[in-house]
Amino acid sequence: MKPTLLSALLISLLCIPTFAADPGTPGGLPPGEKEAKAVLDKSPRHGEFVDITVTAAKTPLKSYIVYPERKDKAPVVIVIHEIFGLSDWVRSVADQLAADGFIAIAPDMLSGHGPNGGGTDSLGGRQEVTRAVSGLPRDEVTRDLEAVREYGMKLPAASGKTATIGFCWGGGQSFRYATNNPNLRAVVVCYGPAPDSSAIRRIQAPVLGIYGEEDARITGSLPDVVAQMQSAGKTFSHEVFPGTGHGFLKPGRQGSDGPQVERAWTRILEFYRARLGQ
Repeated sequence: MKPTLLSALLISLLCIPTFAADPGTPGGLPPGEKEAKAVLDKSPRHGEFVDITVTAAKTPLKSYIVYPERKDKAPVVIVIHEIFGLSDWVRSVADQLAADGFIAIAPDMLSGHGPNGGGTDSLGGRQEVTRAVSGLPRDEVTRDLEAVREYGMKLPAASGKTATIGFCWGGGQSFRYATNNPNLRAVVVCYGPAPDSSAIRRIQAPVLGIYGEEDARITGSLPDVVAQMQSAGKTFSHEVFPGTGHGFLKPGRQGSDGPQVERAWTRILEFYRARLGQ
């Protein structure tokens, strides 16, 4: 039977690829590093820097918070930056999460470090920032993330459900923080290392891992991580995205210009909505 004109048209429509919405709009992808500031400047959402008090710390934790435009209360997602500190790109990730319905808080984990405790922007360059982030004590990171979570929980617009997402260094901290806080509802690890095997048993939240196929430094140990999580009875879903390298969710990295980025972000949002509600 020959296909009718209508059926042929339907088939052709199904073959048309779909594309993500513009950065900063619902369903969009975070912009490139060079475009991030412009996207933030035109965002219709309320974003601001806040100082979060941290017990036993001399200086507050500078954080960027973005609120979604919605009538009801929203879950809170803590955005943990890369080894490169709090950048416009990380803030644009927070804005994108807010566009998709979440309150997003991105702390500058270098607050209190650098000249006059000025944090990331005061350290003078990427090399200095990378060195400072690498040297952050684990206990200090946990303390600061706990302060951010407590701040988010008390927001009048917050639903009471909190989650984390982290990239590279921040991915490892997102995973590790789950071993220290049993009250998280969802944890996303973007190409970050797993915590010590002895600590994995303390994880209560479901964890989603996002990994690049060409990132052997991280994916080489993934089978062991899967086995450890399964042995401890933990919920760990993960995906290794073909043709991508470390940091591929950030434009300019290997595989960042292909379809895997949209697939990864879609999976992250589906995970959050299933675990946090919307």
